[in-house]
Amino acid sequence: MGNALAFLRNTWRGLTAMRTALTLLFLLALGALPGALLPQRSLNAPKVDEFIADNGWWGRLLDKGQFFAVYGSSWFSAIYVLLFVSLVGCLLPRLWEYFTQMRAKPVLTPRNLSRMPHHADAHVDRDVDEVIAAARTRLRGWRLVEREEPGGARTISAERGFLRETGNLVFHFALLGLLVAFALGKMFGYEGQVIVQATGKQYCNSGVFNFDSFRPGLRVDGTQLTPFCVRVNDFHASYLHNGQAESYRAGIDYQSGADLATGTWRPYSLEVNHPLRTEGDRVYLLGHGYTPKFTVTFPNGATRSAEVQWRPVDPITLLSEGATKFDPPQITDSEERRKNQIAITGLLAPSAVFDGTLMSSNFPEARKPAVAVDVFRGDLGTDSGRGQSIFSIDQSMVDNGRLKKVARENLEVGQSVTLDDGTVIRFDGVTDWVSLQVSHDPTQVYVLVFSMLIVVGLGTSLAIRRRRVWVRAVPQDDGRTFIEVGGLARTDQAGYGGEFTGLSRDLLSGGQDKES
Repeated sequence: MGNALAFLRNTWRGLTAMRTALTLLFLLALGALPGALLPQRSLNAPKVDEFIADNGWWGRLLDKGQFFAVYGSSWFSAIYVLLFVSLVGCLLPRLWEYFTQMRAKPVLTPRNLSRMPHHADAHVDRDVDEVIAAARTRLRGWRLVEREEPGGARTISAERGFLRETGNLVFHFALLGLLVAFALGKMFGYEGQVIVQATGKQYCNSGVFNFDSFRPGLRVDGTQLTPFCVRVNDFHASYLHNGQAESYRAGIDYQSGADLATGTWRPYSLEVNHPLRTEGDRVYLLGHGYTPKFTVTFPNGATRSAEVQWRPVDPITLLSEGATKFDPPQITDSEERRKNQIAITGLLAPSAVFDGTLMSSNFPEARKPAVAVDVFRGDLGTDSGRGQSIFSIDQSMVDNGRLKKVARENLEVGQSVTLDDGTVIRFDGVTDWVSLQVSHDPTQVYVLVFSMLIVVGLGTSLAIRRRRVWVRAVPQDDGRTFIEVGGLARTDQAGYGGEFTGLSRDLLSGGQDKES
């Protein structure tokens, strides 16, 4: 039993040592590197699968080690918890020691001041009371205490720079608070992305089903999201001559709080790095792309139009790919309807250039929109019960012959292609869509406060030096007074020599009223 208690006591002492906390902090920073360098499954699962497939056994080994889900991995959580326990264990005793020292008086004047790292002495033609009074004036702002010694001698013990330890504790407790705030933010925060057409369409933060992708915190089930609505009226972008985006701006209206009941819309200009902040949530403008508009005229004369966003495959020119799908109208038989579904797939170029039949884009602005499309007819597989990307068709339906390519054409705005059954597909132009990110972090203010305290605490602990000075005034038989001054820098010796020289000169020469 005794050996077990000794083992636990030694383990606790080792865990709560400051060097252990620093080691764990280094390991936490080192462990976060894979999260920045490797694709993470919570952000881009297809990218993770592609990485594993490209790297074989090495990719599979990283996957087993949870390197594609770093921040939720068992080893990262273990480091995080151990660092938290270590900081608490080493800071609480230091806090008690700090309050004890704060209430304690400066230490007694050493018997032999000449052994101090800094020392000066002199005989003056003043009595002890005058010397002590002058020293007290000169040491204004220092923590000091006066004492009497046998033989009529009097001393002053003074110290300065106690704020250094205050800054040190503020830094470490702020670091501890930052860890707690981050943990609570991951538990109760959420983040979701949604694409909204910039044609007056709107998004409401009423449930996870409204998002294209959603990452909830550990304690978020998606049923109590902050209610608000955003309506995207238009989108404007400016580009440099090389096609690099210079600015994005979306004109939006939003409703939140009491406005939801009254139906009041408030305008806002949403820009990159200038999010909308409402009801504790932030709405960011992430990016933008184009939506082609197609109108299909069926053989029976019925028409249908559709606008479905296509995703950029080239971030510079915004050359995009996607699929726009149609159900034939006025067909009630489900089997017959599945045989005549239409999908328009291919590429969209906002500023099209052609090399023969090959199309590409040379600029991201919609100067000359065009599409290069493949038209498929048959069963799209949308009734199979399996999830299907809006940006592509089910390749298995093509492979088994249930979905067949019936046309391929390059179309500019207003041009059309006619299928073998008389169906006409017309390209009517493009509209803008914007990608929005909704972020909810109830601890963001605390993270900011703790981050500022870390900077203030660290700056204070580095800028302030703890130092002590002692003055002894001893009356002499000839009526004069012998003055000794000793100094000690408790932390950094650099710079204290010059300060002590000026201080001792003032004390020995008469103690002029100067501030150190």
